[in-house]
Amino acid sequence: MASEYLKKKYQDVKPDVKRELTPAEKRKNWWHYHKWHVVLCVGLVVILGSIVWNALHQVKPDYQIAYVGTNALPEDTAAAVEGCFAAFGEDLNGDGSVVVRLEQYASSDGTDPQTVMAATVKLMADLEECASYFFLLEDPEGFQQNYFTLSLLDGSLPADGDDSGKGTYLAWEQCPALARTDLGDYSYALLGGTASGSSNELVSGLYIARRGFWTEKDSPYLEGCNALWEKITEGAVS
Repeated sequence: MASEYLKKKYQDVKPDVKRELTPAEKRKNWWHYHKWHVVLCVGLVVILGSIVWNALHQVKPDYQIAYVGTNALPEDTAAAVEGCFAAFGEDLNGDGSVVVRLEQYASSDGTDPQTVMAATVKLMADLEECASYFFLLEDPEGFQQNYFTLSLLDGSLPADGDDSGKGTYLAWEQCPALARTDLGDYSYALLGGTASGSSNELVSGLYIARRGFWTEKDSPYLEGCNALWEKITEGAVS
């Protein structure tokens, strides 16, 4: 009896027909589930494209400096630092000029995760390739603890397990050759106005260090870089 009752009860019941999504709804649904994959892929393409473009089109530097800090240095200050190093340097690659490149890896105080990630990826690529021999650092001890990259001031390597950063850096102001160089002023547009100041004051709180090498891979023009380090740190009181 129950079976016959159920047959009669549901004989006119039709299953729900699944509605076909419109093209616009399909695109919206796909984007909802894949947007972060797209963002990640685009970011990687941009970074890789920048690396390839730089390799193919930019002049190869004789010396490279990695700046690691919270905020990027103004363009005027960065150019002045490059000029300062170039004044003590030599034409190592034989192209007729002394070229110093300062690469900036700024985290922008950590408020933008994508900015932090992009800076970290670029820095890791630099460290992996030993591109930068010189380092201009806001927090040298924190940098050494995170990356264990710096040599001691005399070029030897820290003891195994010593990632304290002690003995790996000098304040800019401790180096007479750097401290007496006039870096001029900087200015840049800010919130509809202009921010300006002294580049010497800006870099006076930074520290210089050099790369250590734990494998056979080293930085380009290593002997020339060692010689420049001796010049810019001559007379430094640690």
